[in-house]
Amino acid sequence: MATTSSVNSPQPAPWKQAFLADLDKMDSPEFVFSSLTPAPKNSPTPYLPRARYCIFRGFWAELPENKHNNAPMNPRVFESEMPTFTSDARMFKVAQLFASGSGHAEKEEQMQGSGGGGPCEAVYWIKETGTQWRLKGEAFVVGPDIEGDSEQSKESSGVRTVKSELGSRMRIVDEGKQGDWSWNKELTGHFGNNSPGLRGSFKAPPPGRLTSEPYDDKNLELGSKVEHLDDPVARKNFRVVVIKPEEVEQLNISDPTKARRHTYIYQADGTWKHEERWP
Repeated sequence: MATTSSVNSPQPAPWKQAFLADLDKMDSPEFVFSSLTPAPKNSPTPYLPRARYCIFRGFWAELPENKHNNAPMNPRVFESEMPTFTSDARMFKVAQLFASGSGHAEKEEQMQGSGGGGPCEAVYWIKETGTQWRLKGEAFVVGPDIEGDSEQSKESSGVRTVKSELGSRMRIVDEGKQGDWSWNKELTGHFGNNSPGLRGSFKAPPPGRLTSEPYDDKNLELGSKVEHLDDPVARKNFRVVVIKPEEVEQLNISDPTKARRHTYIYQADGTWKHEERWP
């Protein structure tokens, strides 16, 4: 496994267990994911906000167990505090993460693989506990070029960026076994953790395009089900998005007399600074 580790190893986040405990109380771990899209020319601001609901798919390198998933799994060599969700490469949010990232990708061909890094916020409301979680940071896209012998995998700046940025937050829990861990296996594992119906959604007609426009109707249709892990059309469009948080906020308003806002800020030495604030 190729990653670029930070000089200071990331330390366990003090907010992680409370965050997971809250999510366990939700029927479905849905959250609002916000990104930025380039504004039209002559706009008074360079970017505009965009938001949509997504589903938490576990932390990167900690793929949740699923008895229905027959994909080969990575050994538990790493852990992290980077939430994941899945997306279709053709969705607007993927292009937005590329266009607003440090690389400022503008051409469609620059957004087909791994990369991104655009600023984002993820907001979870857990009504069962009266708690709101807000994660602020950058989001990176993991695609099928993330690992392999092709020239695209070796030379892509997006691949190098993703492995460097995410690798800097992947904490080793089984020293000496790093070489047994595969980026591509983790990506395939996420695909396998989806139901056949959700896998089939990656073979749907182009999202957001007018229904009157022509498309590849021989390979794309609504309501498909994909049973296999290597379906070429679905895998071409499948992506895992990883949020690399720089600041995490826990706002508990379950008791108005004791309400507090706890803020955790990631530090250069790999630790998290905790601040208690008024709600």
